This record gives sequence, structure tokens and C-alpha cells, in this order.
Amino acid sequence: MGYEEAGRDRSAEPASGVPAAVLENVFDDPTHGEPGRDRIGVHLWWELLLLAGLAAVSWLLWREDPAAVRDGNLRTLLIDAVGLGLLALAAGLSLRTAAPNLAVGPIAVAAALHYAEQGDRGVPASLGPAVAVAAVGGLALALAVVVLHVPGWAASLAGAAAVVVYIERRSAPVLVQGDYDPTSSAGYLFAGFAAVAVLGGLFGAIRAIRRLVGRYRPIADPARRRGAVAAVVTAVALVVSTVLAALAGMLLAANDPGPVAPTSGLDWTVLAIGVALLAGTSAYGRRGGVFGTLLAVGLVTVFQVYAPERGWTLSNWVVGGAALGVGLLATRLVETLGRPRPGSLERPEPVSDGTISSGWTTPQPQSVDNWPPTLPTQAAPQPVDPWRDPRWEDAPRRWDTDER
Repeated sequence: MGYEEAGRDRSAEPASGVPAAVLENVFDDPTHGEPGRDRIGVHLWWELLLLAGLAAVSWLLWREDPAAVRDGNLRTLLIDAVGLGLLALAAGLSLRTAAPNLAVGPIAVAAALHYAEQGDRGVPASLGPAVAVAAVGGLALALAVVVLHVPGWAASLAGAAAVVVYIERRSAPVLVQGDYDPTSSAGYLFAGFAAVAVLGGLFGAIRAIRRLVGRYRPIADPARRRGAVAAVVTAVALVVSTVLAALAGMLLAANDPGPVAPTSGLDWTVLAIGVALLAGTSAYGRRGGVFGTLLAVGLVTVFQVYAPERGWTLSNWVVGGAALGVGLLATRLVETLGRPRPGSLERPEPVSDGTISSGWTTPQPQSVDNWPPTLPTQAAPQPVDPWRDPRWEDAPRRWDTDER
């Protein structure tokens, strides 16, 4: 079964006459797509707003209850942030590849139930099988998405239904059997999550990596295949997404002193997708920020601690729905203000010809409005002196013929 679109193996040579080597440098997709590089400024401005919101909510929480951000409460808060952060990373990674994984919430709840039942065997014994099953399930989901070339949200919703069937086999909440306390290493776990989130954002800002990760994003007919490379990258992203969701569920279960309720987990999916969109990740795929995931996770986590202090009872549905609404606004801003500037193709980058180290610059493309092109003006012919014509020297004279 072929994955390459018709024409993908041909050199991209538009009617403007710009060589394919130049297009490789200015197009996110050399064969299709819009010219130029994405603008990152809109993400930085949005992340400044998230930072301001995080600072404001943290200050309000400290004023309401200073003990909530000290000692053991602070460590519990950090672990909650790491658990939500792993779910947001799982959702954000699938969004960046334009194949949103809606099964992250049910996967997290299923992993939490597994850890609650098997935690007394130790972390490695309970963690290993859960991660392996999540990877196999993610691979099955990935194959369904890339082989059949169906939308990721539809295939993952079917996978979520299958996971919910597994969850509903429990009729009562399950107490955590293990004694692992993640708060003892809360600082290290949060630092690791922050490093992964920021480094992932930095790598995602690199043009080549962003183009590779977002290659599955449709550009014309969404039912057309986007190539074997796009299929492989999307499959890997879906597998990693399911594994991250399983790790998040086990960490949240270990951090919660209460029992794990056998819920559907779809509220966690809404919350995870909402936080990923709130971070500045585009709902269409490919585009995303640098520090957005870290800041959005911190903002939502602190707000969930602050709300009970004010007597507000807010479920994951409410917080996730609000985050989704604001995140959709962020998507519109990112897609409108983050796309390449008009006219980026008119100043192509220098391209080396392979022999001259300094390179050369291609000429400016001519507008098609001047077609057909005007022929160059030819020089006017020089007048010829009839008295200097050689035929006066060579031709026979009339009077010479008459004398004969």
C-alpha cells in the first residue's frame, strides 16, 4: 500500500522559476504548503500572558492559604503538576502531529487502577506491564490511523471506548496497595518534566523538526495520504502519547491518598486537550510554543488548588471545558498571526552551487501578469550608402554593353 502522494517524488519547480533547492529552504512542505517560515512571536506573547496568569493565581493562593505552597503541600502540588503535565504532553504531542489522541484520559484511569491493584508488588513489577500494554495499544491505534488513513480523533475515540470497557469491569473504587510515595522526589520529578516540556518546545521551534513532526497535517484533501515519513512519525507520536498517559495515571494514583474510582476518564481527556491548546498548541497540528506547556500546566494546577480554598467546587469537566474554550482562541491567534509573512518567497536564501563556496543568489521571480513576455527591443538597422554598395563595383556597366 503506497503512502506517497502523486507528485511527491518530483522536484518542486513552480511557474515562478525558483529552483527546487531554494523552495526546500523556504517552504515547510517543498511540494505543497505555504511559503516562508512560521512566526514564533505570537507564541512568546501568549506565553507572557500565561506567565502573568500563573503569577496572579499563585499570589492569590498564597494570600488565601500560605500553607498550601509550603513543605508537604508544595510537594503534593508539584506531583499533581507532573501528572497533569504528562497528560498534557501526551495530548500536545498527538496534536502537533495532527492526530489528536482522545484516549489519553481512559488510559490514565486504567493505568491508575492497575497500579492500585498491583502496587504491592513494587513499582517496577507494576509499572513494566502497564507501560508494555500501553505501548502495544498505542501501536494498534497508530496502525489503524496511518494504514487506513483515518482521523486520529475518530480512531482514538474507538480505542477509548475499548479502554472504558476494561475500566467498567470494576464496580467499586480500588485502594492503592503500594507504599510508593512520589512526594519524596517531587523536586526531581518536576524538574524532569519541565526539562522535557521546554526542550520539546525548543526542538519543535526548529523549522526542519517542526516540518517533520507536522507532516501529517492535511494541506488539500484531508483524505489523501501524506507520505510514508508522515505515517511513521505519526505512529511513533501516538505510541509515545499512550505511554505518557499511562505514566501519568500511575503517578496520580500514587500521589492520591484516596481510592481510585473506576470512571470513564473522558474528563481527563478534556482537561489534557484543553491544557495543550491553552499552552498554544494549534488544534490543526504542527504549530506550538516553547514554554507554553509548562506555564499552562502550572496555571491550571494552581487554580485547581485555589478553587477549593474559595469554596468553589469545580470538576475536571468545568476546568477542562474552560481551558478548551480559551485554547481554541489561542489556536485562532496562532494560525492567524503565526503563519509566514506574505512575500517571503521574493527574497530567497543563497544556495550553494557545489563548486563556489560563496554561493549565488537566484534572480527575482517575474510576475505572471506580464505573460506573454515582451520581446527585447532590437537595434535599428544602420542605413546603407547606395554609392558604397559593392554591386556598383562588380556588376557590368550599361554603357560598356552598348559600345560592344
